[in-house]
Amino acid sequence: MRRGKLRKFGKVKNKREALYRALATALVDHGKITTTISKAKSLAPFISKIITKAKKGDLAATRLIAQTMGVKATRKLVKEIGPRFKDVTGGYTRIIKIGRRISDSAEMAIIELTK
Repeated sequence: MRRGKLRKFGKVKNKREALYRALATALVDHGKITTTISKAKSLAPFISKIITKAKKGDLAATRLIAQTMGVKATRKLVKEIGPRFKDVTGGYTRIIKIGRRISDSAEMAIIELTK
């Protein structure tokens, strides 16, 4: 399923990238997170590219991941998550719709790593 539609979220580029980095780090740390559907759909291709780099596991890939993620998340990606998806060519995340948030009625979803 193609989820790469560009969403701007009313933010300039550097703040939008910081949002993606924060969501990706939380997803790596916890395995699944709850967020809005549009953020989950935008996060899926972002984290997919990072996991594809982590599958290589070499020094160059680790340094490229470290530019995007923190040290703890980079280690977990290269040591645990990368080898787990070694034989998979895509589809690293799953998005599950969970209804609307009570406060502002935003559509919510859970995004989680498969396997």
